[in-house]
Parts: sequence; structure tokens; C-alpha cells
Amino acid sequence: LELAAELLGVARLVLLGHRDSGLPGWAEGAHPDALITADADRLARRVAEVALAEGAATVVHYDPMGIYGHPDHVMVHRVGAQAARLAGATGYQATVDREHLHFAGSDAHLVHGAARAVDQLAGVCGRVTAEISLAVAGSSAHLQCKRDAIAVHASQIPAGALRDAEFGEAYELEWYLREGPPGVLDRLGNVHALGRSAPVG
Repeated sequence: LELAAELLGVARLVLLGHRDSGLPGWAEGAHPDALITADADRLARRVAEVALAEGAATVVHYDPMGIYGHPDHVMVHRVGAQAARLAGATGYQATVDREHLHFAGSDAHLVHGAARAVDQLAGVCGRVTAEISLAVAGSSAHLQCKRDAIAVHASQIPAGALRDAEFGEAYELEWYLREGPPGVLDRLGNVHALGRSAPVG
């Protein structure tokens, strides 16, 4: 995590003291430090404190489904959405455009395999294009930086998952649902406005 943050140019990394809960039914979820056992309200207050201390006008977190249903991602949505409201910040919910990814290939993006691992979702991930507020396109340098940061999480990346031929098409865009007024991401020069704002909740 620390190396990925360094590669991405993160100026301050704040750890909240919790660990991976694993997928539904895994033993990891019963660990006392598992994220899904945490007090979401307390964590939201802590994240809001950090956002206010940094002067952040934006809080980025996951969509309500956690993109593909991972329990920790769903918790991150709960915490992030509440933290954004407490901090008076625009909330951007990270998601994927499953219609776009359909054309990138069935295993081009890591969320494809991850969604299949969550039985109750039957491989469903992200949102349809009409539900997404905006997409942000990165440069080739941004794309390489993203790939390098993903690659350092070796225990989470299946062999061959970051293939050159498919990586660009699958990862060239980042998709968000917006909760609140237009914020920092809307003001970037490489934004494609797609649809509506995220529902509050």
C-alpha cells in the first residue's frame, strides 16, 4: 500500500487500523480488526477530520455496491459517503461502466474476475452508462502510473491480469457517480459528462 501510494504521488497516507475482511463467508471477516466489524460512524468522523485538515473539497469512495460486492468496498462506500457529508465535500463514488467494459473483453479488467468470485452477484459489476455521472480519461503517463501501482499488490493480481494489449482499453477511463455539486473531478480538462448525479444514501 505504501509503495502504491508513493507511485501515485500521494502526499499523506492515513491508515485506519483495519484489515481485509475477505469475501462473504470467509474466516477473515470474523477477525476483530476486519473492516466490516468496524464502527462506520466513527470511521466516517475520522475520514471527515482528515478531509477537513487537508482542506479537501472532494471525497472519493466506492459506489453503494462496492463496484462488485466486496464487503470492505461496501463499507468504504458507507464511510466515504457519510464523511463527505460531514466535511461538506462533494462525494465521488468510484464505479465501472460495465457496458464499456463488455467491449474490452471478459477478463480485461480485474473487476470481472472479482465479481464472479462474489456468488450472489453472478458476475455483475458497476453500473450501466446512463447511471454514471462522469468519466475521467488519463494520459499515457497516468495509465502507466496506474498500472505500476496496481502491480505492486502482487497477492491480489492473477498472473497475466495486466496484459499490455487490453490494459489501456480497460483502464483508460475512470467512472464516477457524483453526490453533491460539481467538484474537482468535474473541472479536469479530460472529463466526459455522462449522466445524472448519484442518489443520496
